[in-house]
Amino acid sequence: MITDNNNPPPERQKEDKPLINIKTGNHTVDRSISRVSRLVSWFQAIPAVAHFIRAGERFNDRLGSQFGAAITYFSFLSLIPILMVSFAAVGFVLASHPTLLNELIERIVNSISDPTLANTLKNTVKTAVQQRTTVGITGLLVALYSGLSWMGNLREAIRAQSRDEFERSKEDKEKIYFKYTRDFISLTGLVLALIITLSLTSIAGSAQDAIVRVLGLDGIEWLRPVWTLIALSISICANYLLFLWILWILPRHRPHKKALLRGTLLAAIGFEIIKFIMTMTLPKLAASPSGAAFGSVLGLMAFFYFFARLILFCAAWIATANYKNDPQLDLRRKSHR
Repeated sequence: MITDNNNPPPERQKEDKPLINIKTGNHTVDRSISRVSRLVSWFQAIPAVAHFIRAGERFNDRLGSQFGAAITYFSFLSLIPILMVSFAAVGFVLASHPTLLNELIERIVNSISDPTLANTLKNTVKTAVQQRTTVGITGLLVALYSGLSWMGNLREAIRAQSRDEFERSKEDKEKIYFKYTRDFISLTGLVLALIITLSLTSIAGSAQDAIVRVLGLDGIEWLRPVWTLIALSISICANYLLFLWILWILPRHRPHKKALLRGTLLAAIGFEIIKFIMTMTLPKLAASPSGAAFGSVLGLMAFFYFFARLILFCAAWIATANYKNDPQLDLRRKSHR
């Protein structure tokens, strides 16, 4: 093959082209811009940085922000039937304890100066207790439907980041009864994963406190960072189990092993950062008058939104990983002839 030495190949031209191609005519300024361009190019060529850039581009190209907003909407909408079930549960408790119900009604009447409003609230509480069964059954049915829809939307959003092509293939389309059955199994699995995760965190934290008290180490100041680090590690491990289920079992695709394990660790650490930021900002937000009224709602929406974006970005990160000797994982057993 004959090549022209005066015309290098397109790949070489692309590499030689500076990232910041600006010419001002001033030799000193142009030289400074060239140095900054080479520094940025060197930084972007670092494998870890290049991986994050590829993941970010895939996340944006495949509408990660829009999918995150949709998941946030359905997550917040799913709270309504959960509140209905909670009110029904409170109604059953009050119905089985008439003394507690009368005490609650008396406190409502005594705390409100307007007799009309107090009487309205009194009748509302009595009506809610009387209709507790209807409210509970309705809430359970709506919660089941919204939960299945939320699960299906989350799975499709993760698949959009994970599959080779952005458009859905024929294999991804399922019959409606099979889809809802799978979503119900996935929702049950997610609830179990949440229960296991929260139980591990709670049990490990309680056991740690008990051991510290028994050994008499709770008064040693320099050990506090150690206990904090242990508690943080336990929480990250619990998060890891949850996100491993979300990023692998839920979408039912075949990720690469190293990419999945490292991407799940990234999600677990990121989720812990989100929890820390929310813990620091929500009390300050609730301190203002407007924050006291809307702080909980805004906090929930922000938590759901960042949680959804974290999941989708990590799915894009796993899909854009490029590690050597990284086999694909498969949930299905291969048949041997």
